[in-house]
Amino acid sequence: MELVPFIARYTKLPVKSIQNTIALLNEDCTVPFISRYRKERTGNLDEVHIGHIVTHKLQYETLEKRRSTILKSLEEYNVLTRDLQTKISQATTLSLLEDLYLPFRKKRKTKAEVAKNNGLEGLAKIIMAQNTENLDAIAPKFFNKAVLNSAQAFEGARHIIAEWINERSDIRSLIRFQLNRYALLSTKLVSSKKNEEKAQKYRDYFDWSEPLSKCPSHRLLAILRAENEGFIRTKLEIDQDKVFYQIEEKLVFRNNACSSQIKIAIQDAYKRLLFPSLSNETFKNAKEKADEAAIAVFSKNLKQLLLGAPLGEKPIMAIDPGFRTGCKLVCLNERGDLEHNETIYPNAPQNDRKGAMKKISSLADAYKIEAIAIGNGTASRETEQLIKQLQFRNPVEVYVVSEAGASIYSASKIARDEFPNYDVTVRGAVSIGRRLADPLAELVKLDPKSIGVGQYQHDVDQESLKRSLDAVVESCVNFVGVNINTASVPLLSHVSGLGPKLAENIVNYRNQNGAFSNREEIQKVPRLGSKAFEQGAAFLRIKGGNNPLDDSAVHPESYSIVQKMAKDNQMAITELIGNKEVLQKIDLKAYCTENVGLPTLKDIIGELEKPGLDLREKAKVFTFNENIRSITDIREGQLLPGIVNNITNFGCFVDLGIKESGLIHISQLSDTFVKDVNEHVTLHQQVIVKVLEVDIDRKRIQLALYK
Repeated sequence: MELVPFIARYTKLPVKSIQNTIALLNEDCTVPFISRYRKERTGNLDEVHIGHIVTHKLQYETLEKRRSTILKSLEEYNVLTRDLQTKISQATTLSLLEDLYLPFRKKRKTKAEVAKNNGLEGLAKIIMAQNTENLDAIAPKFFNKAVLNSAQAFEGARHIIAEWINERSDIRSLIRFQLNRYALLSTKLVSSKKNEEKAQKYRDYFDWSEPLSKCPSHRLLAILRAENEGFIRTKLEIDQDKVFYQIEEKLVFRNNACSSQIKIAIQDAYKRLLFPSLSNETFKNAKEKADEAAIAVFSKNLKQLLLGAPLGEKPIMAIDPGFRTGCKLVCLNERGDLEHNETIYPNAPQNDRKGAMKKISSLADAYKIEAIAIGNGTASRETEQLIKQLQFRNPVEVYVVSEAGASIYSASKIARDEFPNYDVTVRGAVSIGRRLADPLAELVKLDPKSIGVGQYQHDVDQESLKRSLDAVVESCVNFVGVNINTASVPLLSHVSGLGPKLAENIVNYRNQNGAFSNREEIQKVPRLGSKAFEQGAAFLRIKGGNNPLDDSAVHPESYSIVQKMAKDNQMAITELIGNKEVLQKIDLKAYCTENVGLPTLKDIIGELEKPGLDLREKAKVFTFNENIRSITDIREGQLLPGIVNNITNFGCFVDLGIKESGLIHISQLSDTFVKDVNEHVTLHQQVIVKVLEVDIDRKRIQLALYK
């Protein structure tokens, strides 16, 4: 099967759209660029559809690479027949390819190989032919130094037959179907681990069973983690008598001594060869599907987190709270530059509340602070309450900000390069403040896995996870756009068509030559060629430059269209921008060309109506219940404010302002059936929850969504 039909089979997308998208990908175009600026060629495919094409293109290339290797090996073995070549050429899955190749693979010394070396292959063929009633009379013909009696002869022949059965692709497919459809997954506790404290979090799986096909991804990953940690053993089972019968229907056509030997060989082949191999394969495939589901959850969460509401460019005071070591305090200007840092000790054991309050007030005045960001870790609630007692000269909003991954950033090379003269505590506080100003710009500096907004991210395939998360980061950065005159190297690295080296070159050029005044100047950056400019220019914004279109998502290749629109309406471009009345009356069909159609023109009009608009919501102040300090303060029936801090396939977790997050199970999100948790809540959404149950021993809080 060719590439385009292969992709069309799985995606159901139009062939023409697939062909053009593949051509663009082969021209080194990025997904954000294709989805935004090549809509006419793709048939208006969005990033999701293009992502599916990329995924299946990789699958096809992997399949073709393996097919080529197998054909080459078979040619070298001189066993490639026309029929076999046809079957291999038509195989559409890796498992079928491997089944076809299995009889010819080099094997270690198997029981069948030993039996063949002992001269028993002829006896095996006689048995499979099922044409004789008197096997006992035939067996002595195969006696030798290694085969001394009929029992040994029949056993060796059965080993050969078992291998033949194992190598039949139709029989392997039969068992695969049974495993995929009917396999029962069961678990048993490793008795010696019963009383270990760590085992208790897996106690639901000490004696568990359910159909593998119905086991949700999060449960399968939990079970596999418990097994990997040595607390339980897993087992997969199907109705083997049913399988024996189905195989016998394929192989046994007479009722004689030969058929009896074949039936014994069938059971041996199943128990010793087929089931161990195919059950492992089934487990592997189930794990891969669970990985895909978990990665999809992590990707959705990461996207919501990266597109979290920014406060914007304001002077911010950030506090990384603590007890014994004090609270690290920093003051940042509108650009996020560090202007002041010191440590205060308002909490135990020093309890210097007066001194801390005085210092915070004076610094807020001195640096014209408009917002305070408090990390949500240790001593967060105590520090927040202290600050809310203060009367500031000017209005100051107080926000609690997630610290997830801040410590990893503060010890990273990026942080050391940004703040070589400051220790990790200062860097961590700066990161908290910058997260409030612009979550996207700060969080791109972290490995997404360290942010902790997913389920079992350390248990899934790490290469697939990285590929998916990198795509999410790239999508978010280009969706929002980047101010080229203020962006860091890590942020610029994710702009379409750039990468780390060009991002570094942009910053170096900016440091040496000052701020960019227009997009054309970007082409002066060393090693930034025409392709990189084409892919990235429209995602790089220039505020206050000499061309107003440079602070928009309009691609430079379309500037002439905007100029013509302005000229036709007898006004300057600056007058056209933001003029909804005029823009909505423009006849877009008059501006269609061979390469530019209505989808692109509609995007241009939308951008001209609100140029440079940040599509993200603005940050909102939130207050937890001041009477809730620990899990022991929570009672069933309480209504509490909270913030959704993680979403999984089985529900969402809610930060209640204490160490333990509460769980809203998927069944408690609505009175009706919930298919997708994301349809009811989003990450960082402010919610009101009702407490259903509190388990202090297991530190679990069960919640229901109230509103």
